[in-house]
Amino acid sequence: MGSIVGIGVDVVDMKRMKKALASWGPALKKKIFTEKEIRYCESRKNSQQHFAARFAAKEAVSKAMETGWSGKFRWKDVEVINERSGAPKLLLYGHVATTLAKTRVHLSLSHTETTVIAFVIIEKKR
Repeated sequence: MGSIVGIGVDVVDMKRMKKALASWGPALKKKIFTEKEIRYCESRKNSQQHFAARFAAKEAVSKAMETGWSGKFRWKDVEVINERSGAPKLLLYGHVATTLAKTRVHLSLSHTETTVIAFVIIEKKR
């Protein structure tokens, strides 16, 4: 196992996410999420929870990279997909992929009816 070079966590309140999606709708989705993420979330029973999890994951990656939303970090450079088992996995693009090319990025998601949390660890490859 390699050394840890970054840790990020983000918590999303479901009431805030529902309100944001109701207010901004398609424009918000298009700005933050990839087309694949939008299709996946909209196909789920509780789509807001899935959007919230993906939003939290993107935030957690930015925190683990210690960049926040400044510089070259872009929302769609981080995409959350699911393995066949249901486990979440990150696909990285653009500047984020280049920056993290020599690392492994681990993601864990969890939720209740009111809260979603994402936890990210960036590990340097040996």
